[in-house]
Amino acid sequence: MIQCAEAIIEFKDGLVFKRRIRKRYRIKEIDERIRKERTRSEAKLISEARRRGIPTPIIFDIFDYTLVMERIEGDLVREVITPRISEQIGELVGKLHRNGIIHGDLTTSNLILGSDNILYLIDFGLSFFDSSIEAMGVDVHVFFQSLKATCKSWKELKESFIKGYTRSLPDAPQVLTRVSEIEQRGRYVARKK
Repeated sequence: MIQCAEAIIEFKDGLVFKRRIRKRYRIKEIDERIRKERTRSEAKLISEARRRGIPTPIIFDIFDYTLVMERIEGDLVREVITPRISEQIGELVGKLHRNGIIHGDLTTSNLILGSDNILYLIDFGLSFFDSSIEAMGVDVHVFFQSLKATCKSWKELKESFIKGYTRSLPDAPQVLTRVSEIEQRGRYVARKK
């Protein structure tokens, strides 16, 4: 069992059970509505991404505040990332964005390199539909921050991601320009004089 901020993840019989937990600071009725909506939304986004050719876990069932899905055997990308894998991630994210889906929590912990050597996107809990340059830029920015926080060779991995992303998404130049603008918005960025 794994306890996350929004959910408890359990593994049984080759399946993953992701159950959204109650937030006691919310009014009970509001909390129930939010958990149901987020559970349904996550299932919808995972299924839509999969239909569009993005490798994701298969959703088998939804009940109460729980998603039942396929367990992907493999390694978290943060443990095995290489420039080649980062380039493949760029292609995958470009395809996701081309289909109007924003992951919302694009980190090296939310990608699995499956035992079948396929990259899988997981944890669509913060995902939404949007095809704006801003939303795509924020998604990519989050991924770059994840690389910076978890990988010593993050600059090389970032460049590899950009290669794959540019190959996969026609709007990549505008998105990458927006990523630079987003980085400049940071509160603690040293400004050039």
